[in-house]
Amino acid sequence: MGITSITDGECITTVTVDYPPVNAIPSSGWFELAEKILAAGRDPRTHVVILRAEGRGFNAGVDIKEMQATEGYDALIAANRGCAAAFGAVYDCAVPVVAAVGGFCVGGGVGLVGNSDVIVASEDAVFGLPEVDRGALGAATHLARLVPQHMMRTLFYTAQTITAQQLLHFGSVYRVVPREKLDDAAREIAATIAAKDTRIIRCAKEAINGIDPVDVKTSYRLEQGYTFELNLAGVSDEHRDEFARSGSTHGKG
Repeated sequence: MGITSITDGECITTVTVDYPPVNAIPSSGWFELAEKILAAGRDPRTHVVILRAEGRGFNAGVDIKEMQATEGYDALIAANRGCAAAFGAVYDCAVPVVAAVGGFCVGGGVGLVGNSDVIVASEDAVFGLPEVDRGALGAATHLARLVPQHMMRTLFYTAQTITAQQLLHFGSVYRVVPREKLDDAAREIAATIAAKDTRIIRCAKEAINGIDPVDVKTSYRLEQGYTFELNLAGVSDEHRDEFARSGSTHGKG
C-alpha cells in the first residue's frame, strides 16, 4: 500500500499508487509520489516512467476525510502543496511519463494525467473535476490540456465526467483498451519510447515543455489561490463537511 517504484531491464520505471479503497491520496502521499517520479527521471537507467494505480480507479483526488479530521488548516495546506508538487513532478520529470488510467480519474487524478506525456486508458475510464461540489477550485489548468476550451468550462462548472472514448476523439488519449489489457498497452508505448536514444528523448521532453503555451505550474497555483479565498470565507468547509458526512469516496484535486 502507498507509492511504489520499480525499474525493469527495459529501462522502464513503473510508479504505482495504491491507497485503498479508491486511491484518495493523503497529504504525505502526494509528496512521496512527486519524489518517486522525479527520482525516476534522475536515474539514467530510466528512459520512460509509467504511472499507474491498483484498485477500483486511477485516482479519487485528495483525502478530504483526512482534511476534515485535522484541526486547523495544516492538512489543507499540505494537500494543496502536495498536489502542486506531484503535478509538477509529472511535468518536470526528465523522461516521458505514460499514464495508465483505469476506472475513475477525478480531481487530483486529472492534474496528474493532464501533465503526463502519453495517456492510455481503459474502456471504463472516466475523467472529471468535482471541485465545485467540494468547495474548491483547481486542475482546470490540466483539464484544459485534455479537452477543448468550452468543453473544459462546461465540465468544470457542472462537475460532470467525460469518458476515455471521448478523450480519444479529442486526441488527448492515445489508446483505449479493455481494463485487463491496460498495463500491456502502457508498456507497449513505453517500450517504443524507451528504445529511442534517451539523450535525445530527454532533450525532447525539455524542449516540448519549453514551447508549451501554458505555464502549468503558475496557472494551477493561481487556481489554488481562489480555493484559499473560499476557505477563508468558510464556504469550503461547508462543502467538505457535507462530503465527509455523505460517506462518498471521491475527493478533489
